[in-house]
Amino acid sequence: MTAWFDPRGAIAAHVQGCLPLTFPADGPSPQVSRNRQSRGRTAYLSGLAAEDSVARDYTSRGLTVLARRWRGSCAEIDLILADGDAVIFVEVKKSRSFDAAILSLGPAQRRRIMSAASEFLGERAAGQLTPARLDLAMVNDQGAISILENAFGEGD
Repeated sequence: MTAWFDPRGAIAAHVQGCLPLTFPADGPSPQVSRNRQSRGRTAYLSGLAAEDSVARDYTSRGLTVLARRWRGSCAEIDLILADGDAVIFVEVKKSRSFDAAILSLGPAQRRRIMSAASEFLGERAAGQLTPARLDLAMVNDQGAISILENAFGEGD
């Protein structure tokens, strides 16, 4: 669903009063909007497929999926898995190459994911004493998967 922002409405008058913004009279070009929607939908579906592939990879190694796209108060964690008593938090990055995937995970996102992981562990019986790690799973354009275990930690 696409929501169009009406620059002539009351909200726009308030926003324009607060911020020095100008709005085009007729809004964005419908063709530009459709192209952007199409790219966004393709990226979304590609990300879901990458997460499915990574989940299958982990489960084929005997791990159990505890949650998918778990939403904490500050971030979403793509996959949360159990490996015995340990909890594995996985950030899945789909990109044209593994190098591009690594570069797309910035320090602010790592901090948010670690905070969300801490929030998830707070709901477990052992709490913060639960053995855990944070992995980065990368999927390239050919569908190949590369997993960096313990990809980021306390120093990030």
